[in-house]
Amino acid sequence: MRRILGLAALALLLVAAPVAHAVQPDEVMADTAKEQRARALSRELRCMVCQNQSIDDSDAPLARDLRLLVRERLAAGDSDNQVLDFLVARYGQFVLLKPRFERQTLLLWLLPPVLLLGGGLALWLQVRRRGQRGPEATPKLTAEEEARLAALMAAEQPPPAT
Repeated sequence: MRRILGLAALALLLVAAPVAHAVQPDEVMADTAKEQRARALSRELRCMVCQNQSIDDSDAPLARDLRLLVRERLAAGDSDNQVLDFLVARYGQFVLLKPRFERQTLLLWLLPPVLLLGGGLALWLQVRRRGQRGPEATPKLTAEEEARLAALMAAEQPPPAT
């Protein structure tokens, strides 16, 4: 019992542990406000090597270069939007983990809700059609099928206990 509790506590600690970040100590800015902005921006930017990881979480050399570039731009006085615009101009929309809502990304943003609504509408129509048919829509058994069913049911009934 104690072993199970110990394993449960260990599992809880592992789940609740903070996510490890790949930011190296030599990358951290002296100004904590700018460092927080840099970390927030790093969580929004995609690692071009790992692709589904932010540069904040990636250990790839390119991710490190991007983290340093973000910090350089912030140290130069750029706003968060200016830093993002600079990186998008250099690497394209793919560098953003959450692409902007623009003409080029319209399909990306609108297709999932349209598909969800279409699927819900199709399901609703199917349920509605089934409800309108009612029990009379079920085909009746022929006389031959009814006789066969009666014979099968009689054969499966156990003999009466005496």
